[in-house]
Amino acid sequence: MSAGFLKQPGSARKETDWKLFYKQVLLLVLPMALQNLINVGVSAADVIMLGRVGEKVLSGASLAGQIQYIMTLILYGITSGATVLTAQYWGKKDTAAIEKILGIGLTAGLATALVFTAGAELIPRYLMRIYTGDEQVIAEGVKYLRIVGISYLFTAVTQVYLYIMRSIERVVIATVVYSLSLLTNICINAVLIFGLFGFPEMGIAGAAIGTLAARILELAVVIWYGHVKNRVVRFHFRNMWKMDRMLLRDFVVYASPVILNELMWGLGTSANTAIIGHLGSAAVAANSVAQVARQLATVVAFGVSNATAVYLGKTIGEKKYELAKEYGKRFAWLSVLTGLAGGLLILASGPAVNRFMVLSDESRGYLMFMFVVMSYFTLAQSVNTTLVVGVFRSGGDTRFGLLLDVGTMWGCSILLGFLAAFVFHAGVPVVYVILMSDEVIKVPITLRRFLNFKWIKNITREAV
Repeated sequence: MSAGFLKQPGSARKETDWKLFYKQVLLLVLPMALQNLINVGVSAADVIMLGRVGEKVLSGASLAGQIQYIMTLILYGITSGATVLTAQYWGKKDTAAIEKILGIGLTAGLATALVFTAGAELIPRYLMRIYTGDEQVIAEGVKYLRIVGISYLFTAVTQVYLYIMRSIERVVIATVVYSLSLLTNICINAVLIFGLFGFPEMGIAGAAIGTLAARILELAVVIWYGHVKNRVVRFHFRNMWKMDRMLLRDFVVYASPVILNELMWGLGTSANTAIIGHLGSAAVAANSVAQVARQLATVVAFGVSNATAVYLGKTIGEKKYELAKEYGKRFAWLSVLTGLAGGLLILASGPAVNRFMVLSDESRGYLMFMFVVMSYFTLAQSVNTTLVVGVFRSGGDTRFGLLLDVGTMWGCSILLGFLAAFVFHAGVPVVYVILMSDEVIKVPITLRRFLNFKWIKNITREAV
């Protein structure tokens, strides 16, 4: 298997201008990585500032954030499913089809957000009890949810629109939107959390207001861009209720496995958080910091994954299948390099982060151990994400990721982690290693799938 991977290229590779390839990839990866960094920065701002307030407040915001996290993953499933189609139609330059897919995606996204907004506003306490039994943490989380839940509707529109713009190589607008959002969030957070400039000291409620304001600004900029600047793919309200039946069918066929995949993966990571949440607030606080560190360390890796989906989808849409194989190999190696860099960054930054945060001695001990686990987890996740989300989905192979995640997470790491925590009463480090084992298990399975090249498939229609 490895011999095939390292085999010298045929005519497709010889005829390719690889300098141009890397230049084009870099132009996609850099803004996408910056967008990922900015998105993580919003979460990091909450963690850093609330970490200065107290452990219970930090834990409340972290666990309440799991609700939006699950919603965001479903939205990501919707947009990933949509971009499976839009990237290939972009290769054909069929912008009319892309506009129709945009309408379908926005309808699905808003319907999803309505459900989560209703939950956050009507049953926030019940949602918090899924993750913890600590009444003080629950009370803080309820404050956060009731404010930030309104923003879910704005998030849905913004995320669907910007991800589809990515698939047609319009990546700069998302960087602008999320940059403005981050600045807004940080400024309002600082003022309202700590009560600066005469404003009341609102703690976790201030962080929620900062997030809501940032989401409103994001939507405003997206509406302006879609109405004034974007002349390539336009938004039409009619595409939200008068949907093309064939495209809707394709969307359901290719997006449904992705949506279910992201939902199961999101529920899996949320289940991990719930298990850790019942091990005490010290473990929750340490994990919330470790997860943000992982997100920061994988911004470039996830940028490579997103660029892979766009670049390969376009190439397959152009029916350049042999070239798609060679591009896929290059992206696989890039995922290894970015994963290694991210893992080393986590190891190097651990001591400094631990000194900065206001945590108990117990939390500090957990945090350093979790950083070690996250260092190798990051490498494995970089490879898996680039291949499953970037390579396989670009070719319409959307079911494999679903089967992979259900098998390795629910059938292995979550099940064994649950047993370790609640049946065998293992310590936090043991439980954590088990819960974070799924990405490592996936790597050989994912590589085998990649090397058989069954993921290459043109799924566009000649006329829609």
